[in-house]
Amino acid sequence: MEPWYHVAKSAVLPPLKLWFTWRFEDLHHIPAEGPAVVACNHISYLDPLGNAYAVVKAGRRPRFLAKNDLFGIPVVGTALRGVRQIPVSRGTGDQTPLVDAVRALQGGEVVLIYPEGTVTANPDSSPMQGKSGVVRLALDSGAPIVPLASWGSQAVWQKSGRGSLKFGRPIWLKAGSPIDLTAHVGERNDRAALRSMTADVMAAISVLVDDLRSRYPKRWTDAE
Repeated sequence: MEPWYHVAKSAVLPPLKLWFTWRFEDLHHIPAEGPAVVACNHISYLDPLGNAYAVVKAGRRPRFLAKNDLFGIPVVGTALRGVRQIPVSRGTGDQTPLVDAVRALQGGEVVLIYPEGTVTANPDSSPMQGKSGVVRLALDSGAPIVPLASWGSQAVWQKSGRGSLKFGRPIWLKAGSPIDLTAHVGERNDRAALRSMTADVMAAISVLVDDLRSRYPKRWTDAE
């Protein structure tokens, strides 16, 4: 992992830092050591790079649990494979990604996941309903869930293709307080409980998104 990690970090981070204006808030919520599930909203194909940047700034190394499609994107896919990220084939029922992610967490790593499973389809870029995988990971590994919200990247890269690449665009990220589910381990097979816990995680992410959106520079919002 070492050579690929340093190559990816050296190749990807400098142009990201140069092109966009980044703002990171409350990254201290990402544990300095030990396992953590970082649950992110998904508003752009740029998100994996921005979220990875946030985790690196917090002093940790990110491992993603991300859909297969991302591994086919030039540069992004190469970087994800090189640093042993975890591909997910949606709709197949394959549990291998969850097993691999739990193993990584038990090894003290930080795993990032997009509970929505895809870029949001909401016109206002707000988070959609989440899937229970994020909660299952936390329950199976004992790791806390750290909500991480992004805003500003929605104008950059969507399913329809690249959007505005205007130099200096602000991209803001904010982490929230860790969510500890260790008291709910016995509810691992309770579907209603899983739905409720997942809704709580998405609500925490939504609060962060709303806060970033409310403070985001108006001139950039108007430009979009």
